[in-house]
Amino acid sequence: MVHSSAQSWQTPFEQGQELVSATYQESIDHYQRLADHYPEISIQSMGLTDVGLPLQLVLISTDTSFDPVENRQAGKRMILINNGIHAGEPCGVDACMMLARDLMEKPELRKLLDHLSIGIIPAYNIGGMLNRGCCSRANQNGPQAYGFRGNARNYDLNRDFIKTDTRNMEAFAEIFQLLLPDIFIDTHTTNGADYPATLTYIATHPDKAGPSIATYMQERMIPELESHMKQSDIEICPYVNAFRQSPDHGISGFLDLPRYSSGYASLFQTMSFITEAHMLKPFKDRVWATYRFLEGLLVHVNQNYQLIGQVIQTDRMATKEQTEFHVSWRLDRNQVDSLRFAGYTAKTKTSEVSGLPRLYYDQKEPYIKNIPFLNTYRPTHTVSKPLAYLIPQSQYRVIHALKVNGVELSRLAKDTTVVAEVQYLVSHHTSEQAYEGHYYHDQLDLQSDTQHIQLIKGDYIVYTNQIRNAYLVHVLEPKSQDSFFRWNYFDSFLMQKEYFSPYVFEDKAAEMLRNDPALKREMQEKVDQDSLFANMSWMQLKFLYEQSEHYEPTHKRYPIFRWFQESPLPLMK
Repeated sequence: MVHSSAQSWQTPFEQGQELVSATYQESIDHYQRLADHYPEISIQSMGLTDVGLPLQLVLISTDTSFDPVENRQAGKRMILINNGIHAGEPCGVDACMMLARDLMEKPELRKLLDHLSIGIIPAYNIGGMLNRGCCSRANQNGPQAYGFRGNARNYDLNRDFIKTDTRNMEAFAEIFQLLLPDIFIDTHTTNGADYPATLTYIATHPDKAGPSIATYMQERMIPELESHMKQSDIEICPYVNAFRQSPDHGISGFLDLPRYSSGYASLFQTMSFITEAHMLKPFKDRVWATYRFLEGLLVHVNQNYQLIGQVIQTDRMATKEQTEFHVSWRLDRNQVDSLRFAGYTAKTKTSEVSGLPRLYYDQKEPYIKNIPFLNTYRPTHTVSKPLAYLIPQSQYRVIHALKVNGVELSRLAKDTTVVAEVQYLVSHHTSEQAYEGHYYHDQLDLQSDTQHIQLIKGDYIVYTNQIRNAYLVHVLEPKSQDSFFRWNYFDSFLMQKEYFSPYVFEDKAAEMLRNDPALKREMQEKVDQDSLFANMSWMQLKFLYEQSEHYEPTHKRYPIFRWFQESPLPLMK
């Protein structure tokens, strides 16, 4: 079907001399008009967001049933593009509006749909996009008006992919698990240093991806994308994460933990990119750089759809059988590579504000040189998966998060006692400053034990024989860097519920010491070694109370259990 007037398909960006970004409603109206005209495009309302409006999903496919399962069975690759997660960074919003149109109207692009289907979230942070203004991005060069970084509840949505505080994330998870994309792209605009590149990118980190995906992306996909951008005369480079004042001294690879979109996607063996258009470049250049990157990705995936499918399927199937998972990492500062980098010379001059030295980048002194590149992350904690996790139904927030992320769950058909591994929190540190609505737990020290656990009918059994094992382990293992425990899901278990009155417990404590010589020796050793303990009767009574039958066994006991027995459990049909 050929439209009679190309002019009528122009976006606000094009109509506004490439200085204007579309409003939320303009964006949705554009896709709706395309969907009304082209059967290959559908726009669907998904779950509600925090602002009360549903998250919209645009699907583009020659299979007009828009069934993700049918698309996968047909051998097509699914690409999901997310825009406006930071609504003040709208390059992808405008680029995707033009891309969707061009996929219909330009034959050379339409043929890319032969072997792939595309999902586009026009604006993820709807509340932020509605909170429109001119000036919240102090360092950004246009557009004339744009949205705000925080969502309707002032959350940064690119920190919410694991903890799932927002309705936005629940709606996103619904979309992600429905499509289970092979490739995911999240479009952004940078903050930070000045340099010639119009676009930088964060790719799934090779130390966190499956081995087949990591090899393919590093050896095939990324070099071909860089070549495509070079042919378009657009300078790109890896995300400039300078570890000193300027990139002259080197940059480090970005550790995309599962709190971030690309880190979340990697848990499901999805190849992912975060594009970061450079804030100081003209808005039109940022939009077109984002467009060309997306175009290059579509070209690459269409040409290599079979191999990409094999690579992803290999890692997804391997995840079902994988027994050990790395769940936290640290940058290896001793592993230094070299990166050919185009930059501007960083200099200092006297500040007119403070009279002190200030940084500036001298664009009259560009350079191209090798700079240090630290891009190796070493695992700091590795866990062996159990046969299954046992989750009491009282942990309904956890259950809900697992469900929206596509995890397969089973439920007990009757009350059952099992022998399982339990974990106690010996010590931890909690941040003093709130971060995205939480006080993050760090420096965890755990102690394991084996106990008989009474489960009741309806409690959940989550077997670790599924392609979502990486997600399961990361959220349920306390020492995972972005576990549910670290994000305060279980803080109620950190508080003791029953205590003792010292004057009453004194007699019981004395009896314990008389009847248990080993306990008496242990207490005497603490008295000899710890002067504070020796002079605090409360501390001594507390020590004995914690050894007594009165001390509650659930205090600081992590309420999700690891189960290893092969014997079958009675499960609901």
